[in-house]
Amino acid sequence: MRNRKYSMLLGGVLILLGGLSLIANLAAAIFGWDWGLWRLWPLMVISVGIFLVLTPLLVHGKRGLGGMYIPGVPVLVTGGILMLTSVFNWWEAWEWLWPLEVLSMAAGFLFASLYMRNIWLLIPAIIIGANGLLFQFCALTGWWEVWAALWTIEPFSVGAALLVMYLAKRRKGLLIAGAILCGIAIIGLMGMTAILPGWWFLNLMGPAILLGAGVILLLTSLSGRSLTRKVITE
Repeated sequence: MRNRKYSMLLGGVLILLGGLSLIANLAAAIFGWDWGLWRLWPLMVISVGIFLVLTPLLVHGKRGLGGMYIPGVPVLVTGGILMLTSVFNWWEAWEWLWPLEVLSMAAGFLFASLYMRNIWLLIPAIIIGANGLLFQFCALTGWWEVWAALWTIEPFSVGAALLVMYLAKRRKGLLIAGAILCGIAIIGLMGMTAILPGWWFLNLMGPAILLGAGVILLLTSLSGRSLTRKVITE
């Protein structure tokens, strides 16, 4: 049965590679694109990513295979970016798209956490994902100088991850540590925006994050009370 699943996976990858090659050649013939088949070399990278991502889905009952998402998703995303830049000879796109590598790593940890049912993997997913979003924002806008204030994303992402863990584990230490780190990050952000004039959106981020943290703490408190009432009634 296992060999059959791997044969199906390999067959699907070969069909995908052949189909993409056929489409590319037809497009080249119809539109007169002057480029060789060698531009499709990223298909090899994409096929590796597909194999890594689909293996946990085809082989059921082994949660440890969920770890293949961690390298699989970044490899698949890398192959997709390479395909885009190679086919259109647009290698400058890496200047704006490279943060997708960081975001894909966060997605890999997220999928692995869901498949393996290991909530602790959400911690690197949240931390890496927060950094990836900030990298992507800076890459698209070119406003790398905002790191003078947004370095506070580091303690805030760790604090947010600990608060998420508190929702699952109900350990008071996680709540205290998460709240302290989020508080430090918010105070640091508001302090930095006060001495960095001209960045109006940064001036709004401090209060917005403060409101968001308050909502999170309120929800955790309410959910904790409802859980306590449920235990008492039972």
